[in-house]
Amino acid sequence: MPLLIPQNNSLYEVLTCEGISLIDKSSFNKNIKPLKVLILNLMPTKSETEIQLLRVLGFNNHYIEITFLTTKTYTSKNTSKEHLDTFYKTFDEIKDEFFDGMIITGAPVEHLEFENVIYWNELKDIMDYSSKNIKSTFHICWGAQAGLYHHYGIKKYNLSKKVFGVFPHKSNKPYSKLLNGFDDEFFAPHSRYSYIKKDDLLGLDDLEILSESDEAGIYIVKSKDLKNIFVTGHSEYDSYTLYNEYKRDIDRNIDIQIPKNYFLNDNPNNKPIVKWRSHSNLLFYNWIKILNSL
Repeated sequence: MPLLIPQNNSLYEVLTCEGISLIDKSSFNKNIKPLKVLILNLMPTKSETEIQLLRVLGFNNHYIEITFLTTKTYTSKNTSKEHLDTFYKTFDEIKDEFFDGMIITGAPVEHLEFENVIYWNELKDIMDYSSKNIKSTFHICWGAQAGLYHHYGIKKYNLSKKVFGVFPHKSNKPYSKLLNGFDDEFFAPHSRYSYIKKDDLLGLDDLEILSESDEAGIYIVKSKDLKNIFVTGHSEYDSYTLYNEYKRDIDRNIDIQIPKNYFLNDNPNNKPIVKWRSHSNLLFYNWIKILNSL
């Protein structure tokens, strides 16, 4: 089924070429009630993240109306004001609306304490709003750590070495609705300098650990009522996202290891091997299916 988004020629050109159906919000049949999904995009390269998330959301059988949200207390330096003004709303503009689902993306601020992030108070207001006005919120990477900290007081811990690459994961609860159809072992990308401790989660009755990795640690956590879903990796990443991050750090003279299990033979001169796409599509497909049932 199509995704309903504001008319955006760059998104339309990329995604329609991949077979994803898009409809301009203004021309949609008002007699059809779509699922409404709010995307709080905290990533610096917003257009890239838009495409990644719309690509995985497009793998579904429901009409989905997309609203992009940006912070008012911090303006992105990597996205034009024109783009933000045209395609994004701020919290003040949507705080009286109801949405079926929300996605809170990751952000490159994991080296900071949560309270030192410029938009932390605004993000807290948005997460409080989600508890009342949104059926289920899907938190990604730093967004997952922020959500666990705000809602449950779970701390994040810094790493001396970046968790960077594509890692195998196992399903702890294979019959969970969110993991329906998953293989016993599946892959997902990670790119972060911090982590959450399993022991901190085990003491909370409301949280269930659905998936983890021997190398990358905790991967998917959910509240028992599916109100909050926390995914510490980046299943939405496309083929070359890790490569671009690796090249960026090399160009900045940052001591960064080659992303593990990503390039053929772990050689950065070779093409990346995508081994997480089917899992990624299925994860978001299952979440959308859950939204429709809540």
